[in-house]
Amino acid sequence: MAYPFTEVESKWQVYWREQDIFKTFEESLLPSYYVLDMLPYPSGDGLHLGHPIGYTGSDIVARFKRMSGFNVLHPMGWDAFGLPAEQYAVKNKVHPRLATERNVANFRRQLDSLGYSYDWSRMINTTDPEYVKWTQWIFLKIYNSYFDSKENKAKPIEALIEQLEANGTKNLSTSLPAKARSFTASEWKSASAKTKADFLAHFRLAYISEQPVNWCPELGTVLANEEVGEQQEKGFTVVRRNMRQWVLRITAFADRLLGDLDQLEWPESTMEMQRNWIGKSIGAEIDFSVLKANESIKVFTTRPDTLFGATYMVLAPEHPLVAQITTAEQKQAVEKYLDEVKRKSDLERTDLSKSKTGVSTGAFAINPANGREIPIWIADYVLISYGTGAIMAVPGHDERDFEFAESYGLRINRVVSPAGVDGSEPLLRAFAQEGVAVNSGFLNGLETRAAKSHMIEWLEERQLGKGSTKYKLRDWLFSRQRYWGEPFPIIYVDEGEGEFAKALPESSLPLGLPEVESYSPSGTGESPLAPMTEWVSTTDPTTGKPARRETNTMPQWAGSCWYYIRYLDPKNSTAFCDPKQQKEWLPVDLYVGGSEHAVTHLLYSRFWHKVLFDLGYLSSSEPFKRLFHQGLLLGEDGVKMSKSRGNVVNPDTLLGQYGADTLRMYLMFLGPLEMMKPWSTKGITGTHRFLTRLWNLMVSETGETASQLSDAAPSSSLERVLNQTIKKVGEDIQALRLNTAISSLFILFNAMMDEAGGAPRSVYETLIKLISPFAPHIAEEMWSRLGHQGSIQFAGWPAFDKTRMIDETVTLILQVNGKLRDKLDVPRGLSREGLEAFAMKSEKLLKHVAGGQIKKVIVVPDKLVNVVVA
Repeated sequence: MAYPFTEVESKWQVYWREQDIFKTFEESLLPSYYVLDMLPYPSGDGLHLGHPIGYTGSDIVARFKRMSGFNVLHPMGWDAFGLPAEQYAVKNKVHPRLATERNVANFRRQLDSLGYSYDWSRMINTTDPEYVKWTQWIFLKIYNSYFDSKENKAKPIEALIEQLEANGTKNLSTSLPAKARSFTASEWKSASAKTKADFLAHFRLAYISEQPVNWCPELGTVLANEEVGEQQEKGFTVVRRNMRQWVLRITAFADRLLGDLDQLEWPESTMEMQRNWIGKSIGAEIDFSVLKANESIKVFTTRPDTLFGATYMVLAPEHPLVAQITTAEQKQAVEKYLDEVKRKSDLERTDLSKSKTGVSTGAFAINPANGREIPIWIADYVLISYGTGAIMAVPGHDERDFEFAESYGLRINRVVSPAGVDGSEPLLRAFAQEGVAVNSGFLNGLETRAAKSHMIEWLEERQLGKGSTKYKLRDWLFSRQRYWGEPFPIIYVDEGEGEFAKALPESSLPLGLPEVESYSPSGTGESPLAPMTEWVSTTDPTTGKPARRETNTMPQWAGSCWYYIRYLDPKNSTAFCDPKQQKEWLPVDLYVGGSEHAVTHLLYSRFWHKVLFDLGYLSSSEPFKRLFHQGLLLGEDGVKMSKSRGNVVNPDTLLGQYGADTLRMYLMFLGPLEMMKPWSTKGITGTHRFLTRLWNLMVSETGETASQLSDAAPSSSLERVLNQTIKKVGEDIQALRLNTAISSLFILFNAMMDEAGGAPRSVYETLIKLISPFAPHIAEEMWSRLGHQGSIQFAGWPAFDKTRMIDETVTLILQVNGKLRDKLDVPRGLSREGLEAFAMKSEKLLKHVAGGQIKKVIVVPDKLVNVVVA
């Protein structure tokens, strides 16, 4: 009969829900296992077929681990703040909370219909007031911390204040920024609240800064670099402008974020992306004096050995010295160029495939190595956010500089040559490798490594520069000019000397959003909260004096930085997580999600986790022990599934046609989970036929249990296949080789059906257990019809017997003078004499031996016999 998947799947989904089958045990002696999906954004479009790829893979592991005797935590929740919800609210004039609630309900319905084994009692939503409370609490912990460079960790800001009260700025446990003033202990104690606040802002891990940002006028908000391309594809304009922003000092953790990657089980490609994003560079800072100005330009270079070859300088267009040093003759050209640059994102500006553009400032600097005057240009390929925002251009040894110099007729000098080349040959392209210094004065003849060291020593002796380590990583812009996000728990007060920021006490949390009539941008660059004067105007809870609230909101990243922790203790109203729970479950054992989050989300989560670890709130220094990226599912047209391309497949349609078990198995059978693969509806019918055959072995045409199974013991050959399959499926699930695991299940099923006495009941029962992580509904139904009580999730994973995995016979290769002449199936473990005796009975072998003299017989036990004939 046809497999009634709709009836079966509905039945068991109700059973799982009513019996709380997947609820994680609060107290258990079982070993724990935490398997996590990346927090989804519940869009109005619902799931498309790409979503279940990763969700199914993680669910198979979760079900396998439960059956293997683990207390499994497999939760789900919603990343529900952010720009898409607010855009929908603006367009449809509906509160984003209402739209989010509808989307969440639809997402959960779809996830349930696919049979995922989530513990819904732990569900979180980043917009829930209780969750917002603890997101704001973590922000306050970050705000009220500084980085102790001596101990290489975050510490409470109170520890820094204690040092200031005792010794002023003398011997601080962290470096004093150039812009920060010095204090004696008595001066600090007598300083005003604003003076102290302004000083401490130089050290806090969360601070306010004027920053160049990606501003989208139509959306009225700042965009992260990774959001720019998506919005530009939609036709929105993105320009660069300076804005007052909240920033998190992630750069203080750069070295730890880099070094600690070595302890993780992550894809190498992802770790390499993180390494490149952090971008550690070792080199030197060098000062270039500006001619006819009392200014100097500091540059950072990884190749100080090439200083003699610096023939011009380039400043980022946003560099603060541009306005000061630009000559009157060049002012108009520079201003025009600056206006053009505002319309380019950082990604566009650093695109190596695009031609380089720039304009001269008219000013000159002095090369400290040779005293030559070199022109100062501005160009968009230099970013203010990297290094010092200025470079010494060495076109002979940097491809980017070489292209620029050729475009604008600037001088190109060779100062490094391959060993054995005298350096007199003209350069046809940049030589960017290491070699030997030439045309470089006191460095001539030195290999690159020695030349670097010698140049740094020379610069330091003359106070013209110093050795330095820089990172490509920039501090994290943490402001959005939107309504639908977490409000900052910050107020601004003025005690007579000007306004300064002040943290709200933790007892004031959560700080909720006010009801507003419009979610549209204010048009002034401020958030929709700015015009809400009744909400903005408040009082300082500690003094009762007038204050105003921060009107920017946190980015969507805030809630998704720490959700994996809240899953551990989602109902706790007195702590963000009970220490006992985080010690039990962290770090996450398996984290499954898309590679599009390989840098930002993962890096931000690691940063928050390390701050909380340093402050003593977490016992692990990393959040995710093992990471796995599912591959992209392409449409049948071979391109990425997307609504705009019209190639999205709705899983609801396939569920109605074939059921969840068929869809789950087929999605996993399409190919390796980590690989990109095209969707094809054609093959799904084969998977459905397999489940139908499985069903018909136990169920009659009338739907009654009428087993066609044999009570006979399985043959030795079937037992061998069974034990091999148990071993392979278990290993494949743990390695997420799910397509090959399913192939093994098909092989076992076919071997069972080929059994001479009929399919044995004992083998069928084991097969049902092995199939249950992949096709849980039919497995539950068959398990029940086999006479078992309770869920198959607690039936235990089958064990394999190593002694029954080995073939009783082996294929013996017969050779004459190394050439294959025959093959024989012989009993395993025969002696050398026994194998030789078998060989000498082969007519094919004897045919090639006849007439010759046997010199020797080479025997490799259980593998081959080679007769050497003269």
